[in-house]
Amino acid sequence: MLEVRNLHLSYGKLNVLRGISLHVEEGEIVCLLGSNGAGKSSLLLTLIGINRPRKGRIFFEGRDITGWPPQKLVGMGLSLVPEGRQIFYPLTVEENLILGAYHRFVREGKRAVMADLERVYELFPRLRERRKQKAGTLSGGEQQMLALGRAFMARPRLLLLDEPSLGLAPKVVDLIMHTIVELNREGLTVLLVEQNARKALSIAHRAYVLETGRITLQGPARELLHDEEVKRAYLGKDYREFTEGRGSP
Repeated sequence: MLEVRNLHLSYGKLNVLRGISLHVEEGEIVCLLGSNGAGKSSLLLTLIGINRPRKGRIFFEGRDITGWPPQKLVGMGLSLVPEGRQIFYPLTVEENLILGAYHRFVREGKRAVMADLERVYELFPRLRERRKQKAGTLSGGEQQMLALGRAFMARPRLLLLDEPSLGLAPKVVDLIMHTIVELNREGLTVLLVEQNARKALSIAHRAYVLETGRITLQGPARELLHDEEVKRAYLGKDYREFTEGRGSP
């Protein structure tokens, strides 16, 4: 579904991505691990058309989409839930959700959009309760639900998620991860950037490790969960507790 070939990105003289090549097959959850500053968010912003690569190509469903504008990519079936959520604080929950489907009204009609709005409320009952509330008054967890729901309203074929668990309570993290898995089972393909490596690897099919703008490791998520370098760099105490029988990834 998605193929990235030898992608390079620079901010001025700073080389952020250095020959990234990866792929995401239809129906997969693929996670991208890496420390702060490794280039994970920059990669997602390049895939969605906000950053323009210096070199390399991006293919989506066999079409070269390198340099295409974000609005065209959303119409093709790519959606991004950015780090920090970036919801519209002055608008209500429902207004934010409907804006996520702005490009669908002419093509599909109001009935299809309203059906998906109901599906979001099924996934996140808290949003139904808060549907007339200003988005800026929601808790952090509710805002993340809203950001994910708004992306779903675009009816993506490939969903890009940037740190969806950041700053959230464990119960909310579990809900977000469960929802990602449920949507994947319904046919949604996911590329997940996540700082909670244990959670990400437990739901993903495959994973890549990104360090200083380069892919340094890749493979099935379950294998990387037990890779010594991954354990040392990204799992730490969580992995030690798991191996001692006090937790489960």
